[in-house]
Amino acid sequence: MSQPTKNLVESAVHGDPAALDVLLDRYLPGLEAFIRLRSGRLLLMKESSADLVQSVCREVLSDLKTVKYENEAHFKHWLYMAALRKIANRYEYYRAEKRDVGKEARISDRTNASRESKETQLLNAYRSVCTPSAQLMVREELARVEGAFEKLPEDYREVILLSRVIGLPHAEIAKKMERNEGAVRTLLSRALAKLSAILDDESQESQS
Repeated sequence: MSQPTKNLVESAVHGDPAALDVLLDRYLPGLEAFIRLRSGRLLLMKESSADLVQSVCREVLSDLKTVKYENEAHFKHWLYMAALRKIANRYEYYRAEKRDVGKEARISDRTNASRESKETQLLNAYRSVCTPSAQLMVREELARVEGAFEKLPEDYREVILLSRVIGLPHAEIAKKMERNEGAVRTLLSRALAKLSAILDDESQESQS
């Protein structure tokens, strides 16, 4: 039987590395989906996705003393927002560099023997955003979903992440996006429809 998140958080706050590892394993797939979709090309040209995810997750979970655990939903929200701040800090750091990152080769992923399993977990996390077709390999699906996501307007990306990846209720999303709940529902519906249309168009192009 899995240990309750509250107990794990309390143990991790008191310096239990085993509890920290369990939290990392438990939330890594969803966090990886969020981080990869939110990072963009700039960060992923500077750091491999695997390194970026591991680093951000470790940093976030090391800051557990700053969170007051209320419930699972509250903790998950805190976790994703903390990850977003870490990503923003990295983005500003690399933006301040004078090198032309557009000419740099993207760093290849350095992964261990569990790459296939981890990629499958990540794809499962993406299934909350859309339903990838079964015809393509897992890695191709990851690239396809991420590429389609980058083509969406910023408010579409934001509402999808808040609703389908983080799992916030419409009322919370409305507060964050400064809209009413009806507008959030409409925006989410349009965003998911647009993402689905992009993926369908790309699928048809690849088959033609």
